[in-house]
Amino acid sequence: MPSLVSRLVPLYIRATGRQRLLADAARARRHLDEAPLRPESYGPPTRLRRDVRLERTDRGTWPVYTLTPRDIPARGTLVYVHGGAWAREIARQHWQLCARIAAEAGTRVEVPIYPLVPRGTAAEVVETVAALVEEARAEHGRVAVGGDSAGGQIALSAALTLRDRGAAPLDATVLLSPAVDLALDNPQIDLVQPSDPWLERPGTHVFIAAWRADLPLDDPRVSPLHGDFTGLGPLTITGGTRDICMPDTRLLVAAARAAGVEVDYREEPGQLHVHPLHPSREGRRAQEHIVRVLRAALTG
Repeated sequence: MPSLVSRLVPLYIRATGRQRLLADAARARRHLDEAPLRPESYGPPTRLRRDVRLERTDRGTWPVYTLTPRDIPARGTLVYVHGGAWAREIARQHWQLCARIAAEAGTRVEVPIYPLVPRGTAAEVVETVAALVEEARAEHGRVAVGGDSAGGQIALSAALTLRDRGAAPLDATVLLSPAVDLALDNPQIDLVQPSDPWLERPGTHVFIAAWRADLPLDDPRVSPLHGDFTGLGPLTITGGTRDICMPDTRLLVAAARAAGVEVDYREEPGQLHVHPLHPSREGRRAQEHIVRVLRAALTG
């Protein structure tokens, strides 16, 4: 049975109206119009873990934050791409997860602050994330890419882009409730939708249209489910059954395994979208697993 906290999360989402932006196409379009005028803050929380050091550099117009363990040498690098429907900035929960990974996996975590829609588009953002991963490997050796939700889409698309260039497989790709087919036309989504208190298609379609720009929906830089997974490094994927991303995540797992990719998939009954970011027993358990995976992949 899901924990008490995980059962309270849907009530919190409804009470705070966090689902409204994705449920209402008109509200989503207003957000696109107003976002450049009222940009959200992307800076890290004032207080993170004391055992983590935080630095900022700029890559062109992108701020890139690097978290490293304070008391031990960092080994390897994770490039982590935050979610938010391609339209919302990084949140405290993302920062907390990245700080935990840096401290407990003993690795370097790079957090790019990528441009959101309508300014940012799939072609540009995926290309730049792929370049960051390449640079991290060249400088620090072992490398992984990861992300949640929209960030999971970007991370997997970047991994496919690197594979297409002939790059060696990444040491790990970690995906939390990734959005992998932005057509959102899997018939199983209709069966899951009544139990998902957070994600809905009307507003999400508005953001997807801005995000893909001139790219077709089946371009792997937009919908990585349509890519060829042959030659990818190992995938670690988490999901929940009360998440409309789950049906396509299952297709991703099946396609990757059929292509010979090592896949560690953990699907939690009764859990919502990106449940590893939630302050629940299930969320803590998922984070512990992610830390173990990255510690083994990046630091040996």
